[in-house]
Amino acid sequence: MESFHTRFSAWTPFSNKSLNRQLFQERVALISHWFDLWTNKQRQEFLFTMLLRCTKSQLRFVQDWFAERKQVARVDFCTVLPRRLALYIFSFLNPKDLCAAAQVSWPWKFLTEQDCLWMPKCVRFGWFLPYTPTDNEYGAWKRHYIACVSNLDWLTPREAAAVYGTLNEPKTEDEELQERRREKYLRKIIWEKIALHKKQLFKARPPWGSGACCSRLVSFSHQPQPSQVRQEREGLCEALEKQLVLASLDALPKRSNVSGSHSYPLLSKKTLHGVCENEDNSSHTSQLHVILISSRIPAYEMVVDSTKAGVIAVVYEHSGMTLESLLCLVDRALHGQKAHSVGIFSDGDSRGINLLKGYEIAIKNLLKPEVRDFWEKLGSSVATEEEGGHVDIFVPLGSSEEGIEVLSQLSQLTGTFFTAPTGIVTGSYQHIFSDWLGLEWLQLPPTIYFNESKLQTWSNLSDSLEDTLKSVRKELNPLFKDLQKNISGRMVGKFLFDTMNLAHILNIQETAQALADGLVELSKEDSEKTITEDSSEDPKSSLSKSNLNVKVLAKLERKLQRASVDMRARVVLELLQSERRYVQTLEIVRDVYVRPLRASLGSNRAILSAANVQIIFADILQILSLHRQFLDNLRDRLQDWGPAHCVGDIFTRFGSQWTPYTNFFNNYSVVLKTIEKCRDMLPAFRAFLKRREKSIVTKMLSLPELLLRPSRRFEEYTSLLYALRLHTPAGHVDREDLTTAINQIKTYQGFIDQMKENIKRKEQLSDIQKIVRGCPVLSEVNRYLIRVQDVAQIHCCDEGVSFSLRLYEQIHDLSLFLFNDLLLVSSRATSHMPFERTPKTTYHFIAAVTLHSLFVEDIPDSKYVKNAFVLQGPKHEWICATEAEVEKFLWLSALQNTIRRSMK
Repeated sequence: MESFHTRFSAWTPFSNKSLNRQLFQERVALISHWFDLWTNKQRQEFLFTMLLRCTKSQLRFVQDWFAERKQVARVDFCTVLPRRLALYIFSFLNPKDLCAAAQVSWPWKFLTEQDCLWMPKCVRFGWFLPYTPTDNEYGAWKRHYIACVSNLDWLTPREAAAVYGTLNEPKTEDEELQERRREKYLRKIIWEKIALHKKQLFKARPPWGSGACCSRLVSFSHQPQPSQVRQEREGLCEALEKQLVLASLDALPKRSNVSGSHSYPLLSKKTLHGVCENEDNSSHTSQLHVILISSRIPAYEMVVDSTKAGVIAVVYEHSGMTLESLLCLVDRALHGQKAHSVGIFSDGDSRGINLLKGYEIAIKNLLKPEVRDFWEKLGSSVATEEEGGHVDIFVPLGSSEEGIEVLSQLSQLTGTFFTAPTGIVTGSYQHIFSDWLGLEWLQLPPTIYFNESKLQTWSNLSDSLEDTLKSVRKELNPLFKDLQKNISGRMVGKFLFDTMNLAHILNIQETAQALADGLVELSKEDSEKTITEDSSEDPKSSLSKSNLNVKVLAKLERKLQRASVDMRARVVLELLQSERRYVQTLEIVRDVYVRPLRASLGSNRAILSAANVQIIFADILQILSLHRQFLDNLRDRLQDWGPAHCVGDIFTRFGSQWTPYTNFFNNYSVVLKTIEKCRDMLPAFRAFLKRREKSIVTKMLSLPELLLRPSRRFEEYTSLLYALRLHTPAGHVDREDLTTAINQIKTYQGFIDQMKENIKRKEQLSDIQKIVRGCPVLSEVNRYLIRVQDVAQIHCCDEGVSFSLRLYEQIHDLSLFLFNDLLLVSSRATSHMPFERTPKTTYHFIAAVTLHSLFVEDIPDSKYVKNAFVLQGPKHEWICATEAEVEKFLWLSALQNTIRRSMK
């Protein structure tokens, strides 16, 4: 019986293998019989239970069994997969492969000829279908693609090589030898620097203990931190990159640019010595950079996000802070250390820095005690000039003499080197990417603190934000003035009620009004005070000539001279680059819009008619032709540029060829209305614009935004020519032509501004005509709005009483619209809507009186009426009153002046 020992079951013998096998097969047959009788859900639960009980080896056996199974019979994926997935797979094929796939089978032919595959390939080249396919038609775009390709003029590779040559042309022996020597030299430098760096890391490695157990007791503080290792690697890469640039530039042939100097930056001995010294030092110390960002900068959050990882960004509020609190922020960011450089990213112009509200740093207030103390303490937190420390001000102070004087005074006060951009570049906040004054290092300040691509994106966005902020300020300025006046009145009322009783308050109403007016006027005054004569005479609060550091002045003068040697050439080069960018923008209109539209005119169904294409694009194409010729003239002049060359004559000749601009600005409103009309009425043109607008090819701009570019070009010309004249000597031949060109451009800019004003006036007339119900047609050639005044219409209860005793009562609210030739009187009604805070105002037309037939009479103030006057026309008379005396004075002054001008 020992052979029949069982485990866990009396029916499973382990000793007798034959019985065990027989019993196992019987039970497998029984379980299989039960498995066949179970439902699908029961089978799944059984398999799930069995798989949970299996070990890893048993599960691996199941996996291998499935892997060794024979493959499923080959099936066409087009017949198995959904049509959407099959079309997505075919979308990766080029036209040649799609045509080959169409010959495989009928299902493949049906799928590869779908319009969703061929339409993007046609639209990419500007080939539009001349008709709209029917619902059951397919293959139209494929036939159109083949028809367009068959009409193309193309060359075989052999013919193209005969016409244009090949890229793999053999080089001369001298060129190959020079290239090999240069590569060998660069490779040798890299090997030497890597070997030196390995030796330095080996020397800096912390000592280990004698025993293995002791080595574990070494503190981790002796080992280099990951950040330190990363900084060392970055420093080595930067040094190697500088050496490679120098070596490659020494090996390359030297070419001359427009300024006559070499095309690569020349390094001074001091700079080279500093690079080598940094490389030889075994302990690399990280340089601390701090950037102060003002909240007044548009979208300053994007500027903060653009800062690099190792830079400390300090954002401060422009209003509500003092210079001491700003210094506290800087000290808190530095933690007692000295910064290698400090940047100030604030608002300002070429004459001063708008650092804080009430602290516009300029020549007139630079020597004030609190301002001087701020800059001295800030300069003490920065490394000295000998150590390479500098303060970078992101305001174009280098574009004017006053700004350069500000930098000079700051350098004298602090003993620290101050630098700022020259502002020789066009666009909003683009001056930070221009040249900087007195730089002797390779890296520009924007690249020290910011990621340049992100900062460039912010600069492009800030231009549109500035335009939006101008309109917002204009609309909210009257509201803020009223709010300021109400707050001042509440402050005075609170003060009076807290300190006096009601009887005293009734007796001093005039005093309360005077206090309210005084608060309003005080808030308007500038918080800066001019320097008194006593302070200017005090030797402690001013810099007298005898106390100036002669060495600092001499060193600063040498730096400014070196920085402004080829400043004129830089301005001309920027002029050429900006002109090239402007021409490229105009070429986008030609290549992306005009050429496809003209190409579609030859088909049976054009996108836009020839007349509309002519109206929209004729003037802009003439402007493009004019500027391409102007660009060629500038390029020819700059090929052999020298200090004695001139560009003013090119601008004076260019100023006599502005007829295309005049035609464009005269037809500007017609062009925009034509685009809107065609977009609304032509679905094909609407789809055409939708595919192209806000794309990479159009620089994320729409067609109206591209057409806005010519109106802003003259402002860029003015700023560039002013900068060029600033750096042109007084006796230079080109100075007179530059003055003439500036006057021409300013005159034409005045013409553009007048056209903008006329368009704005027309919009005002149309808006007034829309909001005033029952208003007659106001559109006239020379009519424009001067002022709008809200008044209360009052009525005299008894006209037999003398003026000083007459009582008046209000009967209506009126709004008076003063134009240059008539006065429009309308009633004003205010109603509040449910769940809305802002009331709704409606206007109803009452009368329109010409100014030459209007009589104005003033009503003296009395105990019963104030700020009243009479408007009398041929048929009507209105007795009106304003809320404040100032409003009455301004309104009557404007009205009487307009009446006198209309009479003349």
